[in-house]
Amino acid sequence: MKSESRNLAEITRNDFPLIRNSELNSKKLIYLDHAATSQKPKEVIDTINEYYSTYNANVHRGAHQLSARATEAFELSREITSNFINAYSSKEIVFTRNATEAINLVARSWGDKELNKGDEILLTIMEHHSNIVPWQLIAKRTGCILRYVGVTENGEIDFEDLTNKLNKNTRLLSLVHISNALGCCNPIQKITEHAHKYHTLVLLDACQSLAHQPIDIRSLNIDFLTGSSHKLCGPTGVGFLWAREEILESMPPFLGGGEMIQDVSLNETTWADLPHKFEAGTPAIGEAIAMGKALRYLERIGLNNIQEWEKVLTKYLFENLNSIEGLKILGPNPEKQPSRGALATFTVNNIHANDIAELLDISGICIRSGHHCCQPLHKHYGLNSTSRASLSFTSTLQEIDQFATELKSTIDFLKRHS
Repeated sequence: MKSESRNLAEITRNDFPLIRNSELNSKKLIYLDHAATSQKPKEVIDTINEYYSTYNANVHRGAHQLSARATEAFELSREITSNFINAYSSKEIVFTRNATEAINLVARSWGDKELNKGDEILLTIMEHHSNIVPWQLIAKRTGCILRYVGVTENGEIDFEDLTNKLNKNTRLLSLVHISNALGCCNPIQKITEHAHKYHTLVLLDACQSLAHQPIDIRSLNIDFLTGSSHKLCGPTGVGFLWAREEILESMPPFLGGGEMIQDVSLNETTWADLPHKFEAGTPAIGEAIAMGKALRYLERIGLNNIQEWEKVLTKYLFENLNSIEGLKILGPNPEKQPSRGALATFTVNNIHANDIAELLDISGICIRSGHHCCQPLHKHYGLNSTSRASLSFTSTLQEIDQFATELKSTIDFLKRHS
């Protein structure tokens, strides 16, 4: 398949030790599970090693040079993260363990303070469990009401249903940018414009979009955004929350302890300035520094370049999968929604997703099987599990060819032995 898009795989694959060198069951590894976690370039891995080898120290608290160097690198990563999403200030970036913790922070801090019985939170049925369970917990605590927006037959958000369910009682609309199961890219600017008519705040789960397309919180006009380093070519154990400064100022602390205080007496405590009010205890210092390195790496490649190459890959993946008899893909076709995510979630008649994944694993191909932390969506489709192949800018057309060939062989084998 020929394309005018820049083949980023040729440029970047050697940067990733696991992709470059690894085998699985004596077969060349084909990693098609990037939506679950991305691989890490060597410079990110080296950054963690450099921190622990040459300037390992706690941040913000020490007068010695190691602490100063660690603090400088840590806060530089915050600045890089702020610039990556075009935030108004680095004070609006709160480091967390992951996007799940970031959503829980909003639920416990903003939600416990702002939500009362009869208030409504609007979600969608395509949400990851991390954007459902925290709101279920707060609904039990506060008496607020959860409502859910459905999906269309094409596997996209039902905008008419959303507009019908938004009302003066809707305090928050929390939704995914790109679905990790359907792959659809939700029209956030259009959604936010409508939500703000009701003074509804909008929280965006951007885990599946941040590494695949440019994200600008100002043009999206959102109020909260969450992200995870491990889906951004960075290490696990760190993520971030962005929120408008005035909202963060109004929110009480999420956790109490060291670092998040201004003054402590036996009877009361005053809080540190933003963003430290929400960062109790020693953070994942090396991991946060390495996340900054990962974001710089993505910026150097270019998010627009990444998006264009992944469009080529996704279209080619769909063409190959659609040629397999009995296979059905969930979510919109890239021909109809070019901005969709670089993944394909699929089912095959009378064959369990786990069986497909396990046999492909023998051939050195890694895909995901299960409900992808989207059980409500799977129940909507009457499914227990699906298979998912997810791509990145390091993926190649040849890998997709081999995956499709092995998948057809796997399906034929399972049909013969069913």
